Amino acid sequence: MVQHCEALGRAVQVVNLDPAAELFSYPVMADIRELIEVDDVMEDESLRFGPNGGLVFCMEYFANNFNWLEESLGHVEDDYILFDCPGQIELYTHLPVMKQLVEQLQQWEFRVCGVFLVDSQFMVESFKFISGILAALSAMISLEIPQINIMTKMDLLSKKAKKEIEKYLDPDMYSMIEDSTNILKSKMFKKLTKSICGLIDDYGMVRFLPFDRSDEESINIVLQHIDFTIQYGEDLEFKEPKECEEDKSALVDEYFQDHVDE
Repeated sequence: MVQHCEALGRAVQVVNLDPAAELFSYPVMADIRELIEVDDVMEDESLRFGPNGGLVFCMEYFANNFNWLEESLGHVEDDYILFDCPGQIELYTHLPVMKQLVEQLQQWEFRVCGVFLVDSQFMVESFKFISGILAALSAMISLEIPQINIMTKMDLLSKKAKKEIEKYLDPDMYSMIEDSTNILKSKMFKKLTKSICGLIDDYGMVRFLPFDRSDEESINIVLQHIDFTIQYGEDLEFKEPKECEEDKSALVDEYFQDHVDE
């Protein structure tokens, strides 16, 4: 994404908020590891945390020291900043840390959009897809911000898997019910699955976009959706995303057809 924006001549900054991160292939304007690092927390004999506990401790420490982030950001104007956050789902579902970060950024007059990433390789079965939707929906409810949901690593899927996953980008939840309930033996869980699928379909709040890092068009579609969500560059002549709701399925079909023909 950073390389794509640079090719477009757009100024993009990255802030690393993952205290367990190791290496980056891109420069960062701020790195939480300068404030606190998971390895240091785990090595502290007085704390005795494992990897997950150490990460939560780091993020809670970060939440109590937002002044570090404010100083690191400095005075930015018209900059596009990507906050690279940890992947542990509990930070976005039942812990207040990321919600506090969002509220702090909004107080600093940032327009915030969440980008929820799900590995496409784990979404090729109906029951896994339903779990992914629930995780995305839980994060959306917790953070209370606009959210773009992305299926990543599409370039790593086989042609067969790409064809299979196509139906999950604009899913028919009632057909998912049939796929899922055929696997389940318990009548109680079949009924629960039907209720969950019905809820998802009725509100229609979660849809996924494919992200293929080897395909410039795929990257551009995701970027356009993010721009549209935060109204990036609204003082300029505004253009709606190339992939609007009415032609979204057509573009997705074109993406998959191009890769099937390869």
